[in-house]
Amino acid sequence: MKIRLLPSRTFQKAIFSALAIISVFEVCAQSDTSSVSNTKLKDSSIVVTNGVKLEQLSANFKGLNQLPLKSVSSQPYISLQQLLKGNVAGVYVQEPSGEPGTEQNLFIRGISSPLLSKRELFDQQAVIFLNGIPLIQDNPFAYEIQRYDFNRIGPATNLLSTINPDNIESIEVIKDPLTLATLGPIAANGAIWITTKNAHSGYRDISVNSYYGYALKPNVTPVNAAYENNFRAPFYDKYASISDRLNYPPYLRDSTNADYYGPANWGDLYYKNAPLYNMDLSLTGGSDRANFRFFGGATKNANIADNTSLSRYTGSFFINAAPLKWLTVSSMINYNRLQRVRNRNVRDRLAEQRYIPDLTNPLTPNKNLYGSYLSEFDKAIDNNANNAIQGYLAVSADLNKFHYNGRLAFDYNEGIRDAFWPTTLLEGNNFVSNYSSYNQRAIGSNTIGYDVRFGGKNKLNFEAGQSFMGDIYKYDYAYAYNGPNDFVKINVVDPASLKPTSFMVYYYPAKMRSALISFSGKATYSFDDIFNINAVVRRDGSSNMQPDNRWMTNYSVGADWDIKKHLLSSCSVTDALSLSASWGRLGKLLSDDRFNAGAQYRVDLGWGSEPGLGSYNGIAGISRPYTSGWVGYGIPWAYSDQMNVGVRLGLLNNRVRVAADVYNRDDKDQLLPIPVASEWGYTGAYQSGMSVNNKGVDLFITAELVAAKNHAISWVGNLNMNYNTNKLTALPGGLNELVIGNNKLVVGKRIDAFWLLDNLGDYKSDAEIPVDPLKGRRISYQGTPIQVGDARWRDINGDYVINDNDKTLQGNYLPKVSGGFGSTLGYKAFSLDVQFYVALGRKVLNQYASSRLDFINTDANNDINSIKEITFWEQKMDLSSYPVYNPWSSVVPYRVDQNLFLDDASFLKLRSLSLSYDFAKSMSKHKSFRKLELYLSATNLFTITPFKGDDPELVNYNGIYTGYGLPMSPSVITGVKLNL
Repeated sequence: MKIRLLPSRTFQKAIFSALAIISVFEVCAQSDTSSVSNTKLKDSSIVVTNGVKLEQLSANFKGLNQLPLKSVSSQPYISLQQLLKGNVAGVYVQEPSGEPGTEQNLFIRGISSPLLSKRELFDQQAVIFLNGIPLIQDNPFAYEIQRYDFNRIGPATNLLSTINPDNIESIEVIKDPLTLATLGPIAANGAIWITTKNAHSGYRDISVNSYYGYALKPNVTPVNAAYENNFRAPFYDKYASISDRLNYPPYLRDSTNADYYGPANWGDLYYKNAPLYNMDLSLTGGSDRANFRFFGGATKNANIADNTSLSRYTGSFFINAAPLKWLTVSSMINYNRLQRVRNRNVRDRLAEQRYIPDLTNPLTPNKNLYGSYLSEFDKAIDNNANNAIQGYLAVSADLNKFHYNGRLAFDYNEGIRDAFWPTTLLEGNNFVSNYSSYNQRAIGSNTIGYDVRFGGKNKLNFEAGQSFMGDIYKYDYAYAYNGPNDFVKINVVDPASLKPTSFMVYYYPAKMRSALISFSGKATYSFDDIFNINAVVRRDGSSNMQPDNRWMTNYSVGADWDIKKHLLSSCSVTDALSLSASWGRLGKLLSDDRFNAGAQYRVDLGWGSEPGLGSYNGIAGISRPYTSGWVGYGIPWAYSDQMNVGVRLGLLNNRVRVAADVYNRDDKDQLLPIPVASEWGYTGAYQSGMSVNNKGVDLFITAELVAAKNHAISWVGNLNMNYNTNKLTALPGGLNELVIGNNKLVVGKRIDAFWLLDNLGDYKSDAEIPVDPLKGRRISYQGTPIQVGDARWRDINGDYVINDNDKTLQGNYLPKVSGGFGSTLGYKAFSLDVQFYVALGRKVLNQYASSRLDFINTDANNDINSIKEITFWEQKMDLSSYPVYNPWSSVVPYRVDQNLFLDDASFLKLRSLSLSYDFAKSMSKHKSFRKLELYLSATNLFTITPFKGDDPELVNYNGIYTGYGLPMSPSVITGVKLNL
C-alpha cells in the first residue's frame, strides 16, 4: 500500500452556488417546489417529457440520490461526471484522462452488457435531463469508419462539459424503477435530473461568482537512454544472442549521443503550471405575474500536461409569465460553446492520420530537440469547437381538479474539427482532415390530469400523456494526404468537376434518423399521506425497431409507507421511518437504425487495417468483408426489469439520517454479434437473447455531529456507498459460453472479468519443464515448446498445451464498492469542507508494464502500440518486481493476457478540501448584500492505493491501463461569491 501525490486534474469552473441541502427523510413531501408566487406562476422546467412532475414520484429518494451541491460548489470541476463522482451512491464515473473535455463514462448501478468496444460504451450511459429536456449525445456510428477507437472522430469533446454548475439549482440521480418507467425507454440505464436556477418573483437578485487559481505541475522522474539501457541490460545479459546484440536499437547504441544520453529536461516543456479561471454573472427579477433570469459565464479549465485546456462560454435566459391566475407560460434558451485545445500525443495524431511511420527512434528527452519538435506544431492546425443550445416553451394550466402541461422543446449541438499536420511531422507527407456534425432532437409532449378526493383522507390522481421525440445525427468527414506544400492547409476543390485539385481525398458522409412516440397513463392513490400507491403504463414505438416489433408496452408499480406517521407517531426514538418498494419494466432503445430494415448487412471496401475505406481514390464501390455483421428478422425489444426496496430512518431529532436501497436489475433479450465462420464474409450475426443481472445496495448516511443551534461550532458528516455485482444469465441461442475477440462470456460469471492465463513464475532449468509422458514432448504454448526463461503458466486441462483452454475469468474492472465520505465543519462564519472518493474491489490489466517488458516485440511490430510518447522518458512505475523472462522467446512470455499484469486498483483519494468565510454572517443586519463569501479550495491532494502505475483512475473503459492518460494534478484556487 502506498500514498501518492497525484499528478492531478486541472481546475475548473465556477463555484456553483449551492442550494439543495440533503433532506433524506422528508417523507411524502407534497409541496410544489415549482411555485414561485401565490398567483401560481410556475417553473415548468420541472415537467418531464410526458408532463409528469419528478417530485411526485421521487420525493422519498432525494437524500440518497441528490447531489450535495454545497460540497462541490467551490471546486473547479468542468463536467457533470466530475460533479457526481464519489458524491451520489450507485454512480460510478470513469475518467481515463485528466485532459479537460475528454470523454468520461458514467454508469448507474453497473453495466447491462459487456463492453466489447467503445460502441457498446455509448449504450450504457444514463440519460441527462436539463429542465426536463433529455439531452442528445453523440452517436457511436462514427466508429464504423475508424481504424482505432482511442478517440471518436471530430472534436471528441465531452458534451456534458456544457453543464455550468453555477447555473444549477439541483441535480438528482434517478434510480427508482417507477420514476424511470415514467421517463420512458431512454431512461433504461438510469437518469440524471438537472434543474437550473430559474426566475424568482418579487425581488431583484444579482449574483457574481468568480475564481482564479492553478493546476500544479507534478513531481515526475524524468529518465534518459542510460536508464533505458540499464533497464534492458539484465535481459541482454541473461538471454541475448550475438544477433540480438547486433540488433540493439539505434537510439541506445551510442552512449555519447547527447540527444538521448544527455540531460532528460523535456519535462519543462511538457509539464507547466496551468491557470484556471471562471466568471459567472446572473440577474433575476420581475413581479408575481412575470419574471426573468439571465445567466452568463466564462470558464477556462486546463491541464498541466501538453498545454491542453477547455474553454466554455455560457448564456441562459428564462422568462415565466402568468397571464391568468390559472395559466402559466414558461420559456428557456440555454447556449454553450466549448473550445478545446487537444494534446499533441503521437498516438492520437497517427490514429487520425491512419498511417504509421518508422518508429525506430522515439522523441528525444533533450529539451532543445524536443522544443524544435514542438515548434513544428506552429505550422499545424487543430481547431476543435462545439456549440450546444437547448430551449423550451411550456404551458401549464390548473383548473380546479384538472391539470394540463404542454411543452415544445429542442436540443441541438454541433461539432467542428479542422486539422492539418505538415510534412515535417509525417515523413514528408502532410495530412488534412475536416469534420462537421450535428445532433438534433425535437420533443413535443402533452399531459392532462384529474384529481379526486373522497372520504376525507383519500386522494386519487389520474394522468394521461403523449410525447414525441425525433432525433437526427449527421456528420461529414474527409481526410486527405499529399498536399502540394505545407502552405496549402485546406482541401481545394475544382468547382467544375467537384474533384480535389491539391490533395488525395477520402470522404465519409453519414446521417441517421430515429423517432420515438409514447402514450402513457398514470394513477396515484394516497391515504392521509401515509400510503401512496403509483401505477404507470406506457406504450412506446421506436423507428429503430423492425416493423413487426415496432411497439412495446411497459408496466410499473410502486408504493411507499410512512411508518413513523402511521404506527410510531408517539415514539421518541425515531423521527422518521418510511419504507418504499417499486418495480418497473423498461424497453431499451437501439442506437443504430440499421436494425429496423430487416435482413441486411453493411458493406465496405476495407480490410482489417482500414475497415472504413469507402472508395478507390474517390471512386465508390462495394466489396467484402461485411465488417458490421448480419442483421436478421424477428429482433424483439430488449427490456430491463428493475426492482427497488428502500428504507429511510431519522434519529436524534433527525440529526442522524440513514437511507438504504436494495435493488435488482435484469436486462434481457439484448443483441449480441455472434461470431460466424469466416467464409460467410461478415464478422458476426446479431442475435437477441443475452441477459445480464445486476444487484446491490445503495447506502447514504448523514450525521449532524455538532448542532449549530446551540454551538458556535457545527459539524456534519456524510457517507454514500454502493455495492454492486453483475452476472451473465443467458446468451443468445442457449449458448453457455462465447468468445468474442479477447473476451470470453460465460453464463453465471461476471461480464467485466478478464480472460487470462494463470502465471506461476518461470522455468529456471530444463528439469522444471513438464514433459508429456505419452508423447514425450515438452509442454508447449500453442505448439511452440516452452524453454528455460519462459513463463510458467498453469495447464488447467492437463493436456501439456497452453492455449485459450487454459485461460480463466479473473478479476473485474468495475469496483465492487464505490462511493465517498467527508464532513463540513463550521465555526461562526468559517466553513471547512473535506471530501474523499473511494473505489474498492477493482482490478485493472497493466498493458503499460506488459509493453515495457515486452520491448523486443513492441519495437519490432512498428504499429500503433509501438509508439513512444515523450512520457516514455518518465518513470511511471517500478518494473523491477516482475520476473526476468526471455523477451526473444516465441511464446511471448510478457503477453498481456495473463494475471501477472492483473493489478489491484482499489484506491482512496482526498478529492477536495475547501475553506470559506461568509462576511454576510459576521456583519450587522444593515448590509447591502445577502452573501459575500471568500474561499480557498484544493483538489486531488493525495491517493492511497496498491496500484503499480501512476494513477488507478487513468484506465480505459475496459480496465486496460496503457499509461497514455494525462495526469489529474493537484490544483488550488481562490474565489468569491457575491449575492446582492
